[in-house]
Amino acid sequence: MRNSRALAAAGAAVAVLGVAVPAAVADSGRVPNPSNIVALPGVIARGGQLTITVDGCPNGGTATSNAFPRTNLTPISGANDTSRGTATVDEDARPGPYDITVHCSGRSLTRPAAFTVIGGVRGGIGGSSTSGATPTDMAIGGALVTAAVVGSGVFWTRRRAEKRI
Repeated sequence: MRNSRALAAAGAAVAVLGVAVPAAVADSGRVPNPSNIVALPGVIARGGQLTITVDGCPNGGTATSNAFPRTNLTPISGANDTSRGTATVDEDARPGPYDITVHCSGRSLTRPAAFTVIGGVRGGIGGSSTSGATPTDMAIGGALVTAAVVGSGVFWTRRRAEKRI
């Protein structure tokens, strides 16, 4: 009776191991599959630098888009199956949304509208788009100067009259 219980327990252990081993072997031989493409910042000006991060790309790869040239992705140390690259958006890229296609380990993945390019920024002039003061600005400024001159005149006239008395 004891032998039959020991034999049944050993058989059950072998059966469990027999089921688990093929699953472990299949998992270790899996082909990486790129997923979760993240582009930061999501809105960028022409000429700006875009960071692309991809999960499921342990050996690196490339990223392409109509807004920037082919960019290499390198594995991130310490991060499982994740790669990253930095792309510079073309100066002549048109404003609007752009897709990113990633190629890793012979597989491809496209993320539609991964980032948006905006028009160039006019730096140095505070972001204004006019070349001078508008007529309204001139009228307000003229009224303030006139009020200051009249107020000063009234003040000096009254002060002068007080000294004579």
